[in-house]
Formats: sequence, structure tokens, C-alpha cells
Amino acid sequence: MNDKYRAAGLRVLAAGLGLTVSGMGHDIGAALAQTAAPAAAPVAADRLGSYDSALAEAIGGDSALRAVYAARGGAPIWTSAADAGRRAAFFAALDSASVQALPGAGYDAAGLRAAFGTIRSERERGLLEAKMSRTFLDYAQDVSSGILDPAKIDPTIVRDLHRPDRQSLLAGFARAQDPDGYLHALAPQAPEYAQLLRARFDLGQQIAAGGWGAPVPGTATLHPGDSGPAIVALRHRMRAMGYYPGHDSGAKYDEPLRQAVRAFQMDVGEIPDGIVGKTTLAEINTPPEQRLKSVVVAMERLRWMNHTPLGERYIWVNIPDFHARIFDNGEQVFDTTTVVGQADPDRRTPEFSDRMQFLVINPSWHIPRSITVKEYLPKMQRDPYAAAQIQIVDKQGNVMSRDAIDFGAYTADTFPYRMRQDPSEDNALGAVKFLFPNKWNIYLHDTPSKSLFNRPVRAFSHGCIRIGQPFDLAYQLLAPQTDDPVGFFQSILETGQEKTLKLADPIPVHLVYFTAWPSARGRIQYRDDIYGRDAALYDALAQAGVELLPPTN
Repeated sequence: MNDKYRAAGLRVLAAGLGLTVSGMGHDIGAALAQTAAPAAAPVAADRLGSYDSALAEAIGGDSALRAVYAARGGAPIWTSAADAGRRAAFFAALDSASVQALPGAGYDAAGLRAAFGTIRSERERGLLEAKMSRTFLDYAQDVSSGILDPAKIDPTIVRDLHRPDRQSLLAGFARAQDPDGYLHALAPQAPEYAQLLRARFDLGQQIAAGGWGAPVPGTATLHPGDSGPAIVALRHRMRAMGYYPGHDSGAKYDEPLRQAVRAFQMDVGEIPDGIVGKTTLAEINTPPEQRLKSVVVAMERLRWMNHTPLGERYIWVNIPDFHARIFDNGEQVFDTTTVVGQADPDRRTPEFSDRMQFLVINPSWHIPRSITVKEYLPKMQRDPYAAAQIQIVDKQGNVMSRDAIDFGAYTADTFPYRMRQDPSEDNALGAVKFLFPNKWNIYLHDTPSKSLFNRPVRAFSHGCIRIGQPFDLAYQLLAPQTDDPVGFFQSILETGQEKTLKLADPIPVHLVYFTAWPSARGRIQYRDDIYGRDAALYDALAQAGVELLPPTN
């Protein structure tokens, strides 16, 4: 990795991690000092006066640019001698754009720099002025709210993107007393973004240095106490990935190596038993390039959420992590396992944010139409008395006798009835469900199928999210409105009757999909791309000009 890339990367890290340049070493400070604002070439006097017309021509019908320059009386933002500091800050940001997993080459910083050295007329200056502003707006919106429109990549990614207003962006930058600070503030300020940025830089350095070495060979399961060449390779791999602190290269699977493997297993969502089976071995042998792709996509996902308020207290459901958590003022106060939608295209859990408003204790299950006609109708066509726990209900809400229905006379399109399961011990929704009304009919709920929570990969539902500790979640949500959430909940539960409770404080819930995410200890944890969404997103980012490794020349 050459000095230019290292300087660019550390510059972004310094901003993202809240460090000062002086705190990162004399060599980096020197490198930053070389990032000078390009000076405009002398302008021919006979072309004075054409700047305004050229600027107006280049702006065209762009209402945002027209408004900004009209408010300034046409005064330049980029191309006068007084704009040197602003130019320097922006070119430094463009130099580091690739490090932030943005399409750096697409902003053409080199071409813009060269243009400053060749200005020979006021007309050329006006054209360059407009080009700089357009490039700034492209960069500012990309770094602030993402490069891609997620819904065009996958319709189950439902993020309400809040693109910053273009006029406000440019006018704000033109007024900024600290242009470097203004540019830094455009990127997500969540600490996780800075941690992902650090991981991108570290992985890039690791790849440039040759990666994590040779993969661990063989297919046999490795147990503590085993010996052989595979153990030597395992120890080397664990050391290269930062899990094994020792320097020995012994061939015996000893306790320090077991602890390293256990820490790794926790970071990839495996059962931390220290046994290297098929799944753990595949995770260990995953190349750093693949991990870097996960980090790059995670940075884009955080940019999409940059303008979505999480809330002081909120529920965070990371789909591929199979966990739901509650955070209160930045602190995690609750954690439970989950079961999410199957990988089938019709059953994948979508990504979106909403507000949880209700709890339903002893819920009935109003079976979605898709499940009614795709699963239960075929069963009842074969046996009218199949799934005896399910009631058949007409449009008026009357429960129908199965003897009165010829199930074979209907198709999925013509079946006129609904299906419902009343509250019971074997109700598919268990004893409680948590509602945030949405058009996908997605919610959190209990389940009688508890055994699935013991599996490391838990994608089994029709799309809703099953909760491993539903009662504890209910107690957490009811705590703000009762002094005895446990007693209050249990008193209703014991009646066996369905009851809907409105939350006094509706709580934001975020269904997200991060296959790379920092742990509380700061180490990046990785999860499998169970729906293939990240692979599609990375391909789209690459097509948009994002490079896995920033250029080294």
C-alpha cells in the first residue's frame, strides 16, 4: 500500500474516529500539508464579463444552483483567490472518497484540478465554477445518504431515503467557517460508521500485505488436543486475523488456540465450542476480500439510515444476526434470539423502520391470505378435516362448518373464506405478539416452536420475526406504563382471553440487514448473507464505480 493511499485513508480515519492529524504521526501531517488548493491560471482581461453568462449557461435549469448563485449575486464559491481554503477542503475530501467506499474516480478530482491550471478566460472560469458545484452536490449527497436507491436493487429493502436538499447543502458549505468540519459532518456520525471505516482501512492494508495467509487445509473436524499440520495452519490463520496473540507455531491444539477459536466463533455467530467443524472452517477460510465486501455494503446501508432518527429508545432487529435488541440512550438493555423469514423470495423478512404501538396478549392468528391458499387450502382439499385447530370464517365473521364447504371447488383465486386460529397453547403466534402496523403484515411474536432457537442459523418463518424471550420483551415494553409489568402482563395472560394493549410510549423498531457490524468490544462481527441481498448490493456498488480497494496510484 503506497503512501498516497495510506495518507488518504488515515485522513478519513482521523476525521471519522475523532482524532487530530497531529495525533497520527509526523509523516501523515506532512502528507496532508501537501494537499494544496489548485490555483487558478491568469485570466485574459478581454474576457472579463463573460463569467456570469457562462455560469448561467452551465447552470441551466438547475433550480438549486440558480437559487444559490442568485443569493450570492453570482459570486464564486470555488474559483476566486478567496476560495482557496474551501477548494483545499473539498479536494481533500475527494482524494479520500474511495476510502469511504464512494465512487472516487467518478468525481474526477484530477480533471478538476487540471482545469484550474488551464483557465484562460472568464468564460472558462464560469464553466468550471458550475462544474465544481455539481461535483460537490454529487459527493455531498452520496456521502450523506448513499449512492444507490435500495428499492431498485431489492424491493424488500424499504428505506425511506432522505436526500439532503441540494440548495441547502451548497449554500451551507459556501457559508461554512470550517469547510473541513462541514464536509466531515455530511457522513454518518454514528460511531459504527467510524468503526466500519477503520475496518475497511485495516482490511485493505491486510490484503495489500498478502491477506491472512494460506487457508486451513482438510475437511476433518479439529478438536482441542489434536495435532498435525492443520493445527499449525489454524494457529497461523488465527494470528493473522488478530485472534491469537502468541508467537509459537506448535502443532498441538492447545487451550490458548481454543480460546482464539472460541472468540472467532462468537464474532461469526457460531456456537463458541472451540471445535473447528465444517461451518467454522468455512468461516475461518473466508478471504479478507469477502469480509471487505461486507464492510463496504454496511457503510452504504448506514448512509441510507443517516437521516432516519433511531430514537432515544428503540428496537434493533438485525435479520442475519438472528437477534433483537433494545437500546436506551445508546446502551443495550435487552437482547433475545430471533427466527426470521426463510430465504424463499416470498418469505424473506423485509427491511424497514416503523413504530411499535401495540401488544396483543393471547392473540388470535388471522392467517395471511398467501398462507391460507398456498398451504392450508391444498391440505383441506386432500382432507377437509386437516389442521383441525384452524377455523374457517366467512366475510361476515361467522365460523363455518367444514361439512358445508367443498374445498375442491375452489382455487387459490376463488376461495372466499378466511382462516383463523383462536388463542391456545399451540397458537402459531404463541402467547403474545408485538404490532407496528405495516403493509407487509410483519410483526414480532412468540411461538410454540421453541427448538428452532437452538440452531445457529434461524431462517424458518413466513417473514414475521419470532422472539426467543417474548415475555421478557413484553415486560421491557410495558415498564414505562406500569410499576409491575410482570404482574400486569401475567394477570392478562392467565385469563386466556385476547387483549390488545396500546403502548403509552410507542417505540421505534428498525428491521435491518448488516452482515458486518461492530460488537460492543469494537471488533467487527460477520454474518452470512442469508438472502443474497449484500451480494446484489455490492455488485450494484461496483457498477456505480465503488472499488473494493482504493486506487494505489
